[in-house]
Amino acid sequence: MSTSADLLEDAFGRISEGVELVLDELTPQQLAHRITPDANTIAWLVWHLLRVQDDHVSDAAGTDQVWTSAGWHKRLGLPFDASDTGYGHSRDEVGAVTTTPELLVGYARAVTAATQAYVTSLSDDDLDRVVDESWDPPVTLGVRLVSVIEDDLKHLGQAEYVKGLL
Repeated sequence: MSTSADLLEDAFGRISEGVELVLDELTPQQLAHRITPDANTIAWLVWHLLRVQDDHVSDAAGTDQVWTSAGWHKRLGLPFDASDTGYGHSRDEVGAVTTTPELLVGYARAVTAATQAYVTSLSDDDLDRVVDESWDPPVTLGVRLVSVIEDDLKHLGQAEYVKGLL
């Protein structure tokens, strides 16, 4: 019988596998390709989905983000504040996300490891804990994790679409 923790671990694992597949055999130039002048790039989409996961899950877990604690912010060398997740980025900011597939895969693996270590420790009762009271109704941990999964899968699908057009 599967537990909620098993399902969450599987979902985040599938996101990581999808990230690795979408990045497979791409060049930095392909990562930065825009299908229209204002479109998001594969590099930005993948970086953003990982940053949101890292930010939201570490906040819920009460841990440091691997972006900063494991040095990924410095390794990728992007021109943003360490707390930036890409939310609301302009066309120019999207274009500033230039990197290699290898760095994004490394960051994806680190984020996934931290996320899965956290979600496997959760009980069903933990999922009812309120993690954000600024919404009505307040957001529970379960709702927050499903929201992260949904957002990640949307951006992963967008990245897969762009790759298919290359």
